[in-house]
Amino acid sequence: MSSLHLFPILGVGEIVAGDDLVDICLRALAAQGEQLAVNDLVVVTSKVVSKSEGRVVPCDGSPAEREALVQAESTRVLRRRGPLRITQTRHGFVNANAGIDFSNAPEGTAVLLPVDPDRSARRFRADVRRRTGIEIAVIITDTFGRTWRNGVTDVAIGSAGIQPILDLRGTTDANGRVLDVTEVAIVDEIAGAANLVLAKDGNTPFAVVRGLSPTYFGDGSVGDDIVRPPSGDMFR
Repeated sequence: MSSLHLFPILGVGEIVAGDDLVDICLRALAAQGEQLAVNDLVVVTSKVVSKSEGRVVPCDGSPAEREALVQAESTRVLRRRGPLRITQTRHGFVNANAGIDFSNAPEGTAVLLPVDPDRSARRFRADVRRRTGIEIAVIITDTFGRTWRNGVTDVAIGSAGIQPILDLRGTTDANGRVLDVTEVAIVDEIAGAANLVLAKDGNTPFAVVRGLSPTYFGDGSVGDDIVRPPSGDMFR
């Protein structure tokens, strides 16, 4: 069995539109005496991706303005309860209030989800390769609630360089039984684990995951592989 090492990248300041996330990440990593290695995976929180890409918009915090933003960022509103909306976004994500974040945002603003998190992950990965010559994988994460379970966890909303799904169908378990339906969402498991070292109040938007099996690396995206198509959805 392999072991994993997860650690945050410290010393990252406030991110604003136009910031070079790869440069900031590599500089902060070097400042703590680390450098990336082949088959490392870098976890990047969606909030800093959104901020760097200019996805911060004015919002006075009033119920009417919040509602207007949620409607604008949603393709469907599935449930309503008070100010809460369970929505489907253009990405296909089902989440609360279209993933709009009012915390850790400048006063009078809101942070929207990245337009295309998979593309953002691919760009980050390509920039690391260009600057360091090292092949890594990248996951962009956001915090989601779970239907029928209390509490939130981080999940992957974008990825590059890693296979999002580990398909175990046709393999056997420890007792020799053939697995018929088991598909493991590797990127979500990694996102949840990395969240344990990313302090919500500590300006730690990057983490490095080291020791993943080389067989996990490859092509795929969250949009293509993780988001369930309508034909397979039993609840909406």
